Amino acid sequence: MTYPFPMPGAVGVSHLRAYDWRAADDVCGGSPHVHLVCTEAYVVTGGRGAVQTLTADGYRETPLEPGVIAWFTPGSVHRMVQREDLQVTVLMQNSGLPEAGDAVFTFPADVLADPRAYAEAAALPAKEGSAAENAARRRRDLAVSGYLTLRKALQDGDSEPLRAFYRAAAALVAPKIADWVPRWRDGALAAAQRTGAQLDALAEGNSAHLVEAQVRVATPSRIGGYGMCGRRDEYEIPGATLPVQAK
Repeated sequence: MTYPFPMPGAVGVSHLRAYDWRAADDVCGGSPHVHLVCTEAYVVTGGRGAVQTLTADGYRETPLEPGVIAWFTPGSVHRMVQREDLQVTVLMQNSGLPEAGDAVFTFPADVLADPRAYAEAAALPAKEGSAAENAARRRRDLAVSGYLTLRKALQDGDSEPLRAFYRAAAALVAPKIADWVPRWRDGALAAAQRTGAQLDALAEGNSAHLVEAQVRVATPSRIGGYGMCGRRDEYEIPGATLPVQAK
């Protein structure tokens, strides 16, 4: 039995150095956004900062420093905050889905309601250079403006704007679901099913899959790109079903 060789559990991995760009509320950090079906984890490897989150339970700020692991499930609007050279390794559930659109920025409601306007606001015209940085800053600032509206409403006890954002986000990604299903099936689901098959084999005294053990090594395929939360290093894992990329 041979099969692709993804990361454990078919997770995605990347390294992030949080943006130090100051936003309208005088906070340095990244672009607030939400994932619709993927849980995300921050493993803090250096510096100091925070992650601000919005959920139906309200607003929360979680301090980040080396040794901390913070993770949040789908629906958690999150904003990485830079305080002192914050660096994290990101682990992302369902590698391939975030790269296929499982992330929606907290743009203002009128932008979210127009798929074309949303796509234009979310796009980066270049991978590197001043054009890319300027576009990433504009995108971040637009996401912060919508985020601050959602946060204020939650702090005032009103969760309806957040729920409306969820509905708009779901409508935006609905046309992509047919593409997500095979990515999930061939990635995370296949990885879990292989474990089930191996458990069944071992229960029957069959250890044949151990003979096919493999060792792989990956180095970043791109360093310092502009991600949602910061400058990112990303990987493509040889032999994997899907690229393992950065946020």
